Amino acid sequence: MDEPRTPATALEPHDPALVLLTVEEATRRLRIGRTTCFRLVLAGEIESVTVGRLRRIPADAVTAYVAKLRHRPAEAA
Repeated sequence: MDEPRTPATALEPHDPALVLLTVEEATRRLRIGRTTCFRLVLAGEIESVTVGRLRRIPADAVTAYVAKLRHRPAEAA
């Protein structure tokens, strides 16, 4: 008996052909919550653009955000 198939977008959020991501796609790539992602966008931590009335995140902005995190000095506990 065949198991139901999950849509490819749910299994593989990283499609290199995508230039602009929805916030939901960016959250799956970063493995963070939607609210957290919107906060980062509003704070300017993650670059975003508007297309008409839509908010989109350039795919390379996700990589840039992670690179910024990796080079940030460790915070004092």
